[in-house]
Order: sequence, then structure tokens, then C-alpha cells
Amino acid sequence: MAHPQMFDDDDPLLEQVRAIALALPGALEKVSHGRPAFFTTRVHCYYGGSVRIEGEWHAHDQAVMLHLPPAETAALGQDPRCFVPAYLGASGWIGLDLDERTDSQELAELVEESYRTVAPKRLVARLDDAAR
Repeated sequence: MAHPQMFDDDDPLLEQVRAIALALPGALEKVSHGRPAFFTTRVHCYYGGSVRIEGEWHAHDQAVMLHLPPAETAALGQDPRCFVPAYLGASGWIGLDLDERTDSQELAELVEESYRTVAPKRLVARLDDAAR
């Protein structure tokens, strides 16, 4: 059974994440489990997530889920905007709630760092070459 779409294409925060994520070398978008997923050969970020607390699901519809280096994940885990997403949290992913006050530069840096942890080395090299 297909998952229902769990996002609004007109969401300005999704547009912000989409612009950042798709600007990275080789990045594409697909819908996975009802949510936007940005990937090369592996997913580097998702838009939206959820947590399960005492048997109940709590959606984080305006959030980005990231796969960061362990030290960065641990540091972000102290931030009240962050959460450990259901299913992916056990694999080192962390969620960051977004709102109109979200700092675009911080978001771009986090999405890029997540990309660097999962993208093929040749694509990371293209990113580094473009930065020079």
C-alpha cells in the first residue's frame, strides 16, 4: 500500500529545503514514505518526520531530518528544536524543526554536512571544487 502524501508542495519551508538540497551536485528528489527525500545514491535529507512517544505518533511536518557525523548529532541533540526521528534515529539521524525564524545559513550548512556524510566521494569532490 502506498503512503499518502504528508506534505504541502506550497510550503515555503519545503521550498527553502528543496532549493538548498537540490543545489548540491547530483542531488535529486523523490517521495519516500509520503515525504520528500533528497538523495544522490543515498538519501541525504528528508523533509518532515515523526516521533513515537508512549505509543502515539507525533508529526514534525515542518522539519528536516539529517544524517550528520556523530559529534554533530550529539551537539544538536541538546537543541530544543531537535528530535530523534522514528525509525531513522537508531541509525544516527536527527530531526530539526523549522519555522519562519530558521536561519537559512545554518540550514544550508547542516544540509551540506548531511550530504557530505552520505554522497559518493566524486560528488563531494565536485562540491569542494565548486567552492574554490
